[in-house]
Order: sequence, then structure tokens, then C-alpha cells
Amino acid sequence: MQSENKKFTAVIYLFEEKAVKSLSDHSVISAQPDELAKMYSDNNADEIIVFDQSKSDEEHDKAIGMLKQIIEAVEVPVIGCGNIKRFEDVKKLLYAGCQKVALNYSKVSNIDITEEVSKRFGKDKIAAFIDCADQIINHRDLINEYVSELFVINAAESRNCIAQSEVKLQVLMQDGTLDRITELLLNQEVSGVYGDQVNANIVELNSMKALLSENGVATNGFDAKMNFAELTKNSDGLVPVVVQDYKTKEVLMVAYMNELAFDATIKTGRMNYYSRSRKTQWLKGETSGHFQYVKSLTADCDSDTLLAKVSQVGPACHTGSRSCFFKEIVKRDCMETDPLKVFDDVFAVIMDRKIHPKEGSYTNYLFDKGIDKILKKLGEESTEIVIAAKNPDKEEIKYEIADYLYHMMVLMAEKDVSWSEITRELARR
Repeated sequence: MQSENKKFTAVIYLFEEKAVKSLSDHSVISAQPDELAKMYSDNNADEIIVFDQSKSDEEHDKAIGMLKQIIEAVEVPVIGCGNIKRFEDVKKLLYAGCQKVALNYSKVSNIDITEEVSKRFGKDKIAAFIDCADQIINHRDLINEYVSELFVINAAESRNCIAQSEVKLQVLMQDGTLDRITELLLNQEVSGVYGDQVNANIVELNSMKALLSENGVATNGFDAKMNFAELTKNSDGLVPVVVQDYKTKEVLMVAYMNELAFDATIKTGRMNYYSRSRKTQWLKGETSGHFQYVKSLTADCDSDTLLAKVSQVGPACHTGSRSCFFKEIVKRDCMETDPLKVFDDVFAVIMDRKIHPKEGSYTNYLFDKGIDKILKKLGEESTEIVIAAKNPDKEEIKYEIADYLYHMMVLMAEKDVSWSEITRELARR
């Protein structure tokens, strides 16, 4: 079996649109599961499992809505499970944006649909929960052909399951020491650990991954390719850091690092700096909660300045502004050329027309005529693209594609689908 980085998977138990303590204990730990999921994602959990514990179809639909919010909030794969009775339930979870769906092999109905859903959506989209090695033995051929990963839900049975499995598996960790986790992850058949132990140590996850790396366990932690000694420091022994939002590319702030701040940033995955006025190291967000979670750290050509791309919680500036750079000195109007920014800007105008109709607006004409008119125009524009593509002059096809994209965005607005949902789906594929 090919060696891969070992995964740490956080778990959210979803009940009545809230995150609860466990499958058996419905004590609420968060009324906003999407924010809890983002915290797990920001702290470098590799995946998140969401258990849907709804009882009725109505509750299940609400749970799917919350699941979509969770998927929208995080940057890591989400695995959907729970309340799966038929093919359509798997389809709903995958269409909601789940990277994978995990079937419960203690239910015959879930075993029965394994082949069907695997053939329809692909083996890589299907996992299974097992509680004993017998389930592997009894369904070995089915699992090997149609399931990409197993989740062991009985930690005491983990050794037996590992011995019997030909499919990579994750082991439930409700408790246990770092030595026990290391012992498990050294098994080639074990792809990762999940459960309460991951949740409880989420803030220390980067440190745990660093220790595991020292013990020969490959993880998705921060493996720095340069150390502070290799950077060129200023006269005070510091390195300036330009901080940028990793999604929008907006410059948020500039600060400085000494060696302690640099090492703490690599170890924890959260931005640490050196305060020149207080002459001390500080963790960004320690008092405000406005943490900056590291997505990448890059040195410039002279190795004397760092660029940090981060996931920013709240405002970056002490004034409450999103960015420290808000005092305009001079500005010249220019046409926006960033493709994603153009798409966002045009879509924002279309959404504004939907919410605030404007007399004489063609966009409002389409909304007023309804979905059939929008679809008719899309069909017409797609045909125009086909015709234009036969013309050697590319100017015509540029014009027709632009027309098509506009009408497609009207459809997106009509169906409440955002660009972030589209790009996430493309990235997920």
C-alpha cells in the first residue's frame, strides 16, 4: 500500500442544526456548527466528518442546509454520514458538496447500496463505518471493490480490523496518548485517526503533527523549507512580514518577526510577531480573538521580507478595519482585469437587481419573466457560441461567451448559487 500523509479528522455530531457532544449525548457544544467547523479547519484538521442525527425527512432537509453552510465555511474535505437509507440520500450529501459519503455497515440497507452508489459516483466517494473485523471479513469483496476507506468505530477492535483490512482505514480516538497515536499511524494500513481526541487537541494539532514528523510519521503539517537563520535580518535582527488575505489577496497589515515569533508561527500555524514598541513576542488575536491562520509563508528574492497568506478572523487592524491600509492618498480609476473580481462584481450587480429592481433593467426583465425565459436565453446564447466557434475570428466568440456568462450568472442568481459554490465544486473535482 502506497505511503501517504496521515490524516487527523475532526468530528461534528449534528442534531437539530446544532453541534452536540456525541451520538448518545445531545448536549449542545455549539449553536453554530459552521463556525465550529471553520475553527477545526483553520487549526489544520485534515478532514471533518459530519454525523447527521436527524429523525425525520424535514429535519434531514434542515441538516443538509446546515451541512452546506459547514462546507462553505471550511477549506478541508467534509465527509457526510448518518441518516442514509437509500441511493438518494447519498446523492443529496454529495450534491451538497461532501467530498465523500460514509455508509454505516451495521445497517443492511447501507451494505446493499454500496455497489450502486460506488458505480454511480466513483469508489473514491464512498467510505464505510465498521465496528469489528467480522464486517471486513464478511464483506471483503464488496469493500475491496467499491469502498475507498474504512472508519473503525470500535477502538478496541482496531488491531483486528487493521490485520484484516486491504483498504486504508481511520481509527476512532476517544482518548489515548501521543505514543498510542504514533503507534497506530506507523501502520501502513492506517490512513489517520478521528474523533474526540482530535477535537479536544485541535489547537495543538500542528504541534502534534510536528512531533509525529520527528517520529517518522508523515502528516500534513508545516515542514519549513527555510529556518530563521537563513533569512536576512534588518539592523534590529527582525524580518518584516507583509500579510495578505489568502482568498481575496487584499493586503491586511505589515509586522515584524524575530526568531521566536517565526518558530512559533511554524509550530502553531497561527501568526506570531515581535512588537517593537513592547519589545516582546505576541500572538495575533490572543486578546481580540482575531487570529490569523497560516496558509503559506514565502520569502522574497533577497530573503529579507516574508509574505504571509492567511485566513483572517475578524478585522486585521486595531481600529476595527478589515485592513490596516485604508487611508487613501491618491487613486486613479482603471478597468478591473482580475477575472474572479470581474465575475464577483458583475454577479453583485445582478444580485442587487434581484433584490432592488430597477425600471428598464434587462436583468429585471429576465427575473420578471422567470426561469423558462432565462433558460431559453441560455440555450440561444450557447447556440451562438457554437456558431461563433466556426468563425476564424476569435473576437466573435469572445463576445458570445461573455453574453453566455452573463445569462448564466442571471440563472445563478435566480437559483441562489454563488461563485464561491461553483469554484469550490470545481476545486473539489
